[in-house]
Amino acid sequence: MEREFTIMAYSENKVGLLSRITIIFTRRHINIESLTVSESEVKGVHRFTIVVRTTEENVIKMVRQIEKLVDVLMASYYHEDEIIFQEIALYKVPTRALAHGSGVEQLIRDNNARILTVEPDYVVIEKTGHSDETLELYKKLEPFGILQFNRSGRIAVTKQIKELSHYLKELDQLSSFSIV
Repeated sequence: MEREFTIMAYSENKVGLLSRITIIFTRRHINIESLTVSESEVKGVHRFTIVVRTTEENVIKMVRQIEKLVDVLMASYYHEDEIIFQEIALYKVPTRALAHGSGVEQLIRDNNARILTVEPDYVVIEKTGHSDETLELYKKLEPFGILQFNRSGRIAVTKQIKELSHYLKELDQLSSFSIV
């Protein structure tokens, strides 16, 4: 049964690694729903957050393949209930949408969004949340005219206590024992 999974991979920021990771998905004909790469809590280590919809058997195989890449320090996958996640969406609407009691201002408040900038021709609204929440606000703003819309990929942290820094310390200890 296909489900949504979030894969997290940690690596140094190396040129070409993103391409090698995405090839793993391409070969299996699995579409990446979202992809975010950013610095992690460990200096010099970047986190890839990849959302896919597939079977658990496939995601296990893909995580194993990602971990085999030379520059990858660690990779794992999570079910939705094992992580805390958000996305950010930006909506650019005409400034006239806010005028004359159109209800856009109340819509922004009711959806816990905020106005980032007001220009003579347009207003930029920011909303963080899950994709269904950002899509819902999109649908509500659509009648007022959306000039531009952009949504980030998922960013997530795990609910588990063990952090990457602990894992890296364990790896250091194991490698120092094997050298002796």
